[in-house]
Order: sequence, then C-alpha cells, then structure tokens
Amino acid sequence: MPDLLLELRSEEIPARMQRKAAGDLRKMVTDGLVEAGLTYEAAREYWTPRRLALDIRGVTARSKDINEEIKGPSTKAPEQAVQGFLRKAGLSSIAEAHVHADPKKGDFYVAHISKPGRAAEAIIAELVPGIIRGFPWPKSMRWGPASAKPGSLRWVRPLQSILCTFGPETEEPVVVDFEIDGIRSGNITYGHRFHAPGAITVRRFDDYAAKLEAAKVVLDADRRKQIILADGRNLAFANGLDLVEDEGLLEEVSGLVEWPVVLMGEFEQDFLAIPAEVIRLTIRANQKCFVTRPHGAGEELSNRFLLTANIEAKDGGKEIAHGNGKVVRARLSDALYFWKTDQGDLPDLDQLQASAEKFGLDLKKPLDQRMARLDHLGVTFHAKLGTQGERVERIKRLAGEIAAFLSKQLNFFDGKLLSADDLNVEQKYLRERAERAAVLAKADLTTEVVGEFPELQGAMGRKYALLQGEHPSVAAAIEEHWKPQGPSDRVPTDPVSIAVALADKLDTLVGFWAIDEKPTGSKDPYALRRAALGVTRILIENGIRLALTPVFGTVYEWANYLDKNAVTTLEGKAEQIYRSDLLTFFHDRLKVYLRDQGARHDLIDAVLAAGSRPIFSLVGEMSAKPTEGGAVPPSSQREAPPSALPGISPTRGEIGQSQNDDLLQIVRRVEALGSFLDTEDGKNLLAGTKRAANILAAEEKKKTTIAETVEPALFREDAEKALFAAVNQAEREAGEAIRNEDFSAAMLALSVLREPVDSFFEQVLVNDEDQAVRANRLALLARIRAATDQVADFSKIAG
Repeated sequence: MPDLLLELRSEEIPARMQRKAAGDLRKMVTDGLVEAGLTYEAAREYWTPRRLALDIRGVTARSKDINEEIKGPSTKAPEQAVQGFLRKAGLSSIAEAHVHADPKKGDFYVAHISKPGRAAEAIIAELVPGIIRGFPWPKSMRWGPASAKPGSLRWVRPLQSILCTFGPETEEPVVVDFEIDGIRSGNITYGHRFHAPGAITVRRFDDYAAKLEAAKVVLDADRRKQIILADGRNLAFANGLDLVEDEGLLEEVSGLVEWPVVLMGEFEQDFLAIPAEVIRLTIRANQKCFVTRPHGAGEELSNRFLLTANIEAKDGGKEIAHGNGKVVRARLSDALYFWKTDQGDLPDLDQLQASAEKFGLDLKKPLDQRMARLDHLGVTFHAKLGTQGERVERIKRLAGEIAAFLSKQLNFFDGKLLSADDLNVEQKYLRERAERAAVLAKADLTTEVVGEFPELQGAMGRKYALLQGEHPSVAAAIEEHWKPQGPSDRVPTDPVSIAVALADKLDTLVGFWAIDEKPTGSKDPYALRRAALGVTRILIENGIRLALTPVFGTVYEWANYLDKNAVTTLEGKAEQIYRSDLLTFFHDRLKVYLRDQGARHDLIDAVLAAGSRPIFSLVGEMSAKPTEGGAVPPSSQREAPPSALPGISPTRGEIGQSQNDDLLQIVRRVEALGSFLDTEDGKNLLAGTKRAANILAAEEKKKTTIAETVEPALFREDAEKALFAAVNQAEREAGEAIRNEDFSAAMLALSVLREPVDSFFEQVLVNDEDQAVRANRLALLARIRAATDQVADFSKIAG
C-alpha cells in the first residue's frame, strides 16, 4: 500500500512549539484522510528547528465508492418539506428522486446517491493546503510582498518549501502537486544550513531520513536528545566531572540544533561563591547550557559548563566555547552583584522603622530589612485582599495557632511521653519559630536575585535566613511553605514548615472564596486547585487530623481586608463560608488525590455521603491529659487526638460537625471500607444491605408505612429475632469503634450482620399481609441501613 511523506520546511521554529506542532500536524492530516474515506496503518511525526515532517504508512490508494439512500418526505408533503429534502440530498429537482411505496404510510421520496471514490493524491492535494492555512500556531507571522494581500499565508516563521510524495515501495512515488501562496510542493528538501545547504531529491521516508542524516540533519528529536545526553556525560566524565542533568533544558536544546555537537566551556572559580542554584539558572536561562559538578561533590558545582553547538567547527569548537564563556562570565558577574547586594543594607532603612516594629523585625539583618520594605511599599497581593504586609500578618497569626496545635498532635502520635511542662515549652518554641518563619516567608520577593529569577523564591529566602543566623527550621519553612508545587512535588514534613505552608494556603483559599474568585472550568488563575491539593497532601501524608470548617470561619473572621460594616454581617458571611462549597472543593481535590493512589471512586463517594450526616462531638479541644505523675499516657490509653486549633473556637464543630471535615479521617475510612469489601463477609454484607436499601427505597416511594421503631413483640420468625439482636450489637460496637476512630474495628463489627441478613431474606417475607408486621420488618431493614450508614452509604457502592 502507498506511503505518504510530507515535510514543511521553514525558518527556525521556536523550540517550545515544535513537539506540539508536529503532533498537531499528524492529527490534522490523519483525521482529514479518515474523514475523506481513506485509511492508514501507521503515522509518525518528526521535527527539527527548521522542519515538520510526517511519515504515514499504508494509506489506501483510493476512497471507496459510496452508494446510499436518503429517505425523504411523503409525496403528499408540503413544498417546504420537499425543498428541505432536496437540499439535504443535493438534488436539483424532485424529478431526480425516486418514489418508494409503503403499505402503511403511503408513497415517499428516496434519493439514491452514488459518489465515486477519489484518488488519494487528489484528496491529499486538497487537504494539505487547508491544513497549512489553518494551522494552530500559538503565534504566527506573514512575510514578503504577499503579506500585504488579505488572507495571505501565515506560519510561525517564513515557510520556504513543501515536500509531498506518495506511492508504494514497489513503484516510483509521485509528487502530490499543489501550491500555496507561490510555494509549490515537490520532492526536494535541503540539509544543514551550513554543512549541506544544497537541494536533496528524495523519494520516500527511508531515503529522506538517510539523505538528511548524510546532510548533517538528525531528524528524530528523541535521538538528538540521546546524542546530547550521551556526549555530555562522556565529555564531563573525561574531565573528572558529572553532568547535572536537566530534562527540560535537554528538550529545549534538542529543538535548537539539527546536528548536535557538545562542547565544554569554563568560567572563573571566583564565581562559585554564588549559590549553585543561581549559577545553574543563570547559565541555563541565558545560554541554554548544562552545568557540571566534581565526582561525588554533592550539590557543589564546578566551573565548567557544557553547551550544544549546531555545527562542527574546524577548530574543534574552541572559538564557540570561548564566546559562550565570555557571555556566561558577564551574566555571572551580574548574578554575583545581586547576591552581594542582597546581603547588604538597604539605603532607605530610616523609613522602615514602623514596619519593623509592627512585625518585630531586626533591621540589622538583611532579610528583616527586605520584609520591612515589602510592608512599607504596600505591595499589593490582590486588589480585594489587601497588601502583602497585611497578608503576612494573617499568615503569622494562623501559623502560630497551627504550630501550637501540631505540637499537641505530633506529641500524641509520636508517643514522646512529654510532661505537661515540656509539652508547653515545645509548643512555645514551635509557635515562635512558625511565626518568625511566616514573617520572613515573603521577604525574598524584594531581593535582587529573586527579581531576576522568580523561580528561586523560597530557596533564596532559606539561604539568606541561614546567613543571618535563623534557626534551621525557620529557614527551611521559608523555602518549603511554597510546597508542594504539584502532585509529584514533595510535601514539607517539619512542623514549622507544615504550619506556615498550611497557613499560607488556607489564607489564600478562604480569601479568594470570600471575594467570590473561584476556579471556573479550566480557568484557575490563582492556582487555587493546587493550593487545595497541597493542603490535602500535607494533612494526609503527615498524618495530621485537622477540622477544616472551623478554620475556614476563623481565617475569615481574622481577615483584615473585609468591610465589617457591609450589608452582609460578619456572622452571616462567616456562616456562609462554613456552609459554602469550599469544603466540597477540598473533597474534589481529595477525590483526585485518592484516585491517583488507586482508590475506587465509588468507595470515596460512599464515605463522603455517610460523612455528610451530622454526628456528635468528633471535633473539639481533646488534648491528651497528663497523669498524676506528669507523663502523657500511652496512645492505647489516650483520648482521641486534637483536631481543632487551640486558638479557634470549636463550638460549631462539637455538635453537628460533619465527619467530612477531617480529610485524614476520610482516607482512613476509605481504606478500611476497601479492605472490608475485599473479604467474603464484606461482599455478602454489601449485597444484603443493598437489597435492604432497595426494598426500603421502593416502599418509601410508594409511601408505605414504616414503623418508627422496631417492636420485638411483632416478630414471628427466629430469623427476625436473630437479625434484631445482630443489628443492636453491630450498631453498638460499630458506634463505639467509630468514636475511637478504629474504622477497621467498625467494619469487623458490621461483619456480624452478614449471616443474619442472609437468613432473614431467605426465611422472612418482608411484605407480610399484616400491615403492622410489614411496617415492623421494614423498620428492621431501616436499622440495617442505619447501622451500615455509620461507616458508608452502601447504596453508592458498585457491585
């Protein structure tokens, strides 16, 4: 079967656009072929800086003939209906239609349509020009004299030639002839711009790729990446160094060259005084070069770097490496200046005293100065949410409360057996460090280095904090409060970092919910989904119990950007925040997280549905109480861990609080439910419970009377008595297990229902003729549903 070869050669395409553009070309061409009635066996796209190429194998030589019948209206139909039929069928007159008879409906019109197949060359010649004109480049341009004409061709860079051949391997391919804005298709391409600029005649893909290789063009982008990576490793190893690999940079560099040649440059040792991250970003961003490090040197860099040239120079690349070295040195000189400037005093210290007093800053320290300037300048965070300084005040307060809360909860779980006095001391230190880290967390936004390289925010703050003698936990929190940046990024684990990261993200989420700036569809300009997923991952992966709803309300109440005299009262608005869809938004992020972990979506929905019902006293100030000797008892003897912040009133959370307020508890319930349903008891109980729920749903729909309570005196069968006893036992034991937050034990308690439920449905007719007996048996089924609903809504579970 014939193969199609297409190449669109232009001036250099930006590296960031190449891979997607090649994929778009493949999809548009193959979709067009299929829509035109052709099929193909395989298609693969290729790209270099100067060309997009497409190799499609096994294309059918001709589309099939089409014979179809289009049924029309009755022969007695009004003229308007007849004309619509003619337009649909493509007929010029009703005389071209046929009349078919139907014994029941009478005579009606039918159009017999016959379309002969078309040669693939004709289809391709019509398809490709349209694709080129409508190609979805993010940015495109016009060029030359033709650009002055309306509707002139647009391409990412000036299009220079089109190669398009078609034919089977056993015959000479033909050129698919078409023209677009003076560029006629042919079987000619061109090699490397400098090494082999002459014309190359090609027949099909195999000799096309081979001839390009001979003309110093590596067509396969992934192979160019492999060449750069292998040559870079070998060159670094030969000089006693290791290549610092960078997948993003490798992808970009492979899109800058058609014939990769890896060279080594160097800069002065003095520049190694700059932090490694700054050196790496400077060289990466400005020169697209890789850095190296000595063998086994950890994070320390060497003064050698690797660049990728697009030419085999006669001098072996010495001048190219020397020229790149000059530019790198100039850039590193700027970086060194930024680094030193950030460690010096600001010129306007006398104007920063008020801000320093507000945040308790020491203006002898450079990072404190930067935070004071951030507040003094009134840098806006968001027009409706105030300044960065105001936001830092809120984050500081919340971080302190979370840190104090964490000191209790971590002591509870870690089993440190601290005395009450020691626990208070630890709580004090954690609170102070969290508040200090929160105050300095945004200070590096005003530094010179972060101004040049915004992606270093946090990382530079940590370095500057360590240089001025901050506690390591404080310095780490300044960097880690931004984390996690995505689903694969690590989460902070130090309590101080956790406190500041949670405070920062929760303040952001509640703030944007308060001003009704929520994500819509695919739009999320403030990265609120990422913030919610970050909170979710921090809580779950660190095993932290936190009741979210009271936190939402308290963050709102502390907000310094609100008009307290607005028509909507603070209490009313706070209640709206409690009841808003912010918690639902967290549940959506939790579902995404759990599904990525392999959890079944129906189990998540079942747990959330059950947890949305009010329960009694799962949230509150339930800290571990010391014994008479001053030590905290072992975990087996303790009360439940604290799940509400000490500075946040839990009154709304004590009675009527949703179990869904605590994300970690939801996860544990899903895990326990999944494990239980994997057992034979779990599967059988699910079937019985769903049967009971279905019967109840049907009877409730018919408004059948269901007794409010189960009356044992109305039992007629032993199976009823056994089920009633089992339900009482299961309700009691499952409820006790849930109060102790032992969800596996709750599932075990429910398992005793399996046999009585099976026996009940085998031996008992629910719809007894006696109305009182029937109502009593339905009430017993309702008790089964209520017992299992303590753990999950079994009706939402598949199976």
